[in-house]
Amino acid sequence: MPRHASRTTAIGTATGTAPAATATVIAIATAVAVTLTAAPAASAASAAATPAASVQQQSRADLRTDPNGRYTAEEIRRFLVSFYGKHGPSAWKREHQVAAELKKKAAETPDYDLLLCAQNTPRNISVGKVTTAQSARVGWATITTYWSGNRKEHFTAYVDLDAKRPIALLDVACSA
Repeated sequence: MPRHASRTTAIGTATGTAPAATATVIAIATAVAVTLTAAPAASAASAAATPAASVQQQSRADLRTDPNGRYTAEEIRRFLVSFYGKHGPSAWKREHQVAAELKKKAAETPDYDLLLCAQNTPRNISVGKVTTAQSARVGWATITTYWSGNRKEHFTAYVDLDAKRPIALLDVACSA
């Protein structure tokens, strides 16, 4: 630590820095050195991080949503691909990842799977391009279900963009 302070003092004197400025630099350098030597290794790494590194880490955390706190099209796509899987949502997903209003509507059609717009289980499911409408606070994609005999059906799945809430299926439109 004294070696670092001596180097800082020598640099300040050589560059003509005023004694008060040199003393401030020494005090800051000493405080940083004490903090780094007293903190555990994990804390030392974060204490030594530059403001640019902190901003970079923060923006990586914010990749989850857009600057206005909305889910991105990519997040919605990942959700829909995961939600529907290859043959439709699991019981857990139906319970925990579907909006309350849609659950009520689905309960009114016991012989029809409203979330798949079908009566049976498809052979495969694919998710199309996601579109987001910030003014409507909703994102959507065309879901394609594949059936035996090379038959395909399409419907639209809607997801709320508000990232303050857990992502969930908001609604479906079976006549896509």
